[in-house]
Amino acid sequence: MPVVHARAGEFPTPEDLENIPVLVSAYFTEYPNPAVPAQRVSFGTSGHRGSSLLQTFNEEHIYAITQAVCDYRKANGIDGPLFLGGDTHALSEAAFRSALEVLVANDVQVRIAPTGMYTATPAISHAILSWNAGRVTALADGIVITPSHNPPRDGGFKYNPPHGGPAETHVTDLIEKNANAYLEKGNRGVQLTHLRAALSSPLVEEYDFIGSYVADLPKVLNMKAIAASGLRLGVDPLGGASLQMWEPIAETYGIDITVVNKAVDPTFRFVPFDKDGKIRMDCSSPYAMSGLLHMRDRFDLAVACDPDSDRHGIVTSQGLMNPNHFLSVAAWYLFRTRDAWPVDAGIGKTLVTSALLDRVGQDIKRPVVEVPVGFKWFVPYLLNGRCGLGCEESAGASFLCFDGSPWSTDKDGPLMCLLAAEMMAVEQASPSELYEKLTARLGSPVYQRLDAPADDQVRAKLKALTPESVDMKELGGSPVTEVITRAPGNDAPIGGVKVSSADGWFAVRPSGTEPICKVYTESFKGEEHLNDMQKDAIDFLDRLLKS
Repeated sequence: MPVVHARAGEFPTPEDLENIPVLVSAYFTEYPNPAVPAQRVSFGTSGHRGSSLLQTFNEEHIYAITQAVCDYRKANGIDGPLFLGGDTHALSEAAFRSALEVLVANDVQVRIAPTGMYTATPAISHAILSWNAGRVTALADGIVITPSHNPPRDGGFKYNPPHGGPAETHVTDLIEKNANAYLEKGNRGVQLTHLRAALSSPLVEEYDFIGSYVADLPKVLNMKAIAASGLRLGVDPLGGASLQMWEPIAETYGIDITVVNKAVDPTFRFVPFDKDGKIRMDCSSPYAMSGLLHMRDRFDLAVACDPDSDRHGIVTSQGLMNPNHFLSVAAWYLFRTRDAWPVDAGIGKTLVTSALLDRVGQDIKRPVVEVPVGFKWFVPYLLNGRCGLGCEESAGASFLCFDGSPWSTDKDGPLMCLLAAEMMAVEQASPSELYEKLTARLGSPVYQRLDAPADDQVRAKLKALTPESVDMKELGGSPVTEVITRAPGNDAPIGGVKVSSADGWFAVRPSGTEPICKVYTESFKGEEHLNDMQKDAIDFLDRLLKS
């Protein structure tokens, strides 16, 4: 079993908090050394992330990355507005300003939120799609300054091309390569203008991200049903960008929403320690969510989002729902209530998301499209209707509008939170109760992820695997039915391996952002069987490393 920190679930004391002045000062005064691999620009699964204190997220990084984005736009004829936003991490504001200086110097039209407003990732994706709808020229794209749910000391930078979702690997590889080339030259060639000049430039215009997002919600959700139900909703934005969205939603649609914490503080002192003793704003963690869990009896349903609002946390009277559980119910519900969706639209899932979704697909006679880890893989399928829903086990998902058009091509936390309310209003049962009914018919899985150290050698060995090189006949005592190293949905390499039986599966893959190897396991035969599968998975990994 994973080790849980002794203070997990406790609130931090003043001594535990990040020193924000030191953190932000380091952003402007510390310089990365491109000769040190860890200090170079590196786009993982979710963009470039790092900390100013480690010289992995400093102003020089943002100057270089933003110039590389401008070069990419110019080379690909992207000349519409760029939607720029950021979350509530301390380094997000600093990086936002740095990026704006470069964008304006490169004559990019920039759309930003009004002063003092934060911007959720899904609001940027929705804005890009709304602008580009029906256009073939002057297409828009976007940048989101966020490290997602990472600790307060971290910063992050994501690029969303005109399709509105996370950039594809070949795009981020190019941006990463060119950004590092700038770093190696001391950022010679990076175009800059002073922040004051950038803010007063006619190239920069304010855009009402929240107003546009809120006004369009009836296109994708049954807002009338939620309002008519009289449900009492509690919301914890976890100090993130969704904070400023909930009151407009409540006022516009007459929904009883109580925001239980309206604080924005870059130390995130109001978020309990996660399982490893770090402040991590993970709305799928029972430790980070313990504050909201203690309040759940005050509401019919309680929900939360992470700082950039691309993830969801669902709390019912029974507690915090496992993301796999909620996503399985969401798929079952959506395909029963969205009659205008394409008849061949399927359920999109990453290969480490619950196999219960496969059973849901069989039950409702819809295809399941399984892709590698990373929401970017769902982008073309949400655009062309091949997937009605795209989801991943880390509590990220989005789905189509009622008419089958795309709502967002990035993960959308508020959307999924409001879907939980719609489900409860329409079905007269909580998502937890619906899950119990679903598993009574389709089987009840047990799911767990373990982490193991991973260096470049481990990554190379996992990447080199083929189904033929995996010599496993049994998994947890059941015959192995399938071994894959490429995703069935799009034949893309998964960077590791997934081994399945009729009763469960395990997958091993290296993290895209941390020096660890992730081992996922799921059993439909209970905890003891899960433990047996975990032993088989670890034995396999040990044999691989010794080979």
